[in-house]
Amino acid sequence: MVELVAIETVAATAIEALLDRAFGPDRHARTAYRLRAGTAPLRALSFALVEHAALLGTVQCWPVRFLGDDGREVPLVLVGPVAVAPERQQAGLGRRLTAAALAAADSRALDLMLIGDPAYYGRFFGFSAAATAGWRLPGPVERHRLLARGAGVPHGAGEIAPRVTAAA
Repeated sequence: MVELVAIETVAATAIEALLDRAFGPDRHARTAYRLRAGTAPLRALSFALVEHAALLGTVQCWPVRFLGDDGREVPLVLVGPVAVAPERQQAGLGRRLTAAALAAADSRALDLMLIGDPAYYGRFFGFSAAATAGWRLPGPVERHRLLARGAGVPHGAGEIAPRVTAAA
């Protein structure tokens, strides 16, 4: 039976090994890793799927912020990575993990962002690129993959940066 558990119940080494298998060892060069620099995942929004003590997948959420060119500072939550063991992909585990993280975020009325497939995250989870055209990130990003959702998601020009202190 596949069980959803709090991510802190899983060994960090097992999570890192799964992320390497799912995304490759060069994953640390991606822009999303720069956004997570110096922060810890938000425990209340981060989950794992296990079956018979084997780690099948994880989702982690991270505190970031929008620093608007107009002086606004808006807290956001960066969703991801969503990782599933390669041999268990296409079985709905990633969707289950994402739904759990989003339900936890929605219960706290948090505004979310991610870098991902717009067709998938739009269709199943309501993310869009409508507000993100003016956002700058600390590295390259395909603009159409920069997505957000939530009532307080900022529109306009600004930088997305790590948020070192956060509560979720």
